[in-house]
Amino acid sequence: MASASVPFVLRPFEGLPGEPDWVALKEVVPAATATARTTAEHGSREVLVTTVLPMGWPALHRADGVILLALQTTSGSGDASRDLAAHLLAAIEVEPGTAVQPGALPGPGPRLQDVLDLSVPFDVTVQPSFSYWLAPDTEMTTDLQGAIEEADAGIIETVRLTSVDSAYWARLGSREFLRWAQPHDEQQVLDALARLHARRESGFDDAKFVGYFRSSGLVVPVWELARGTEAEELEKPVAEFAPRFEAALADTSPLDANARRARAGLVARQVTLR
Repeated sequence: MASASVPFVLRPFEGLPGEPDWVALKEVVPAATATARTTAEHGSREVLVTTVLPMGWPALHRADGVILLALQTTSGSGDASRDLAAHLLAAIEVEPGTAVQPGALPGPGPRLQDVLDLSVPFDVTVQPSFSYWLAPDTEMTTDLQGAIEEADAGIIETVRLTSVDSAYWARLGSREFLRWAQPHDEQQVLDALARLHARRESGFDDAKFVGYFRSSGLVVPVWELARGTEAEELEKPVAEFAPRFEAALADTSPLDANARRARAGLVARQVTLR
């Protein structure tokens, strides 16, 4: 298989602007877009990175010429960056109005870090609808409207916070959560959470730390919020909690016995997303 020749990369998005947001859009955000651009060598093409595309397409060259690249795909090699770069380059080559179909995994080749202009910020917009799949001048037929509405029904209400980077409020049924993707080394984040947890400082303003996801080499801690907490109500307490978290991240001293016990408990609560 071609995938056997692609080396495994623990942090495939390392070196890209907004690495934690790449991970968040790949794993925990249902509908969002973000900005990117290819290098001059690859045509300086504007790219709309998105969470998911219809029919599981990995990429789409929309009828109006916009390139869409999906992060949430069903299979991949050991390097998500290589897979996505292959999908992106394929989308550039096909005619407008054409989707890139899922296919064989790529062999060695350029990665996103080689294909994208790294000076372009990865600006995320959480979307309330998948209507952005369509070009603005697309005639909205009854069938298209129904398909979009059916897809929209599965969107979990999500808001990206503005007070800190890469943090997402989400409402799942009658419960609210904060999922905050971290840019730091996994072990550094776990040590910081363990220090706070041992001091009973891992929560804030009635928010309880409940565990974390691991994906693409990064950690996404999760807090369950007080029932009914809205996203805008979360901005201030998260901003106040951030310096305490940053201080714990900066602490490189050995963990004491309480923190080591807390860390062992944290590891038992991890969920690895692939």
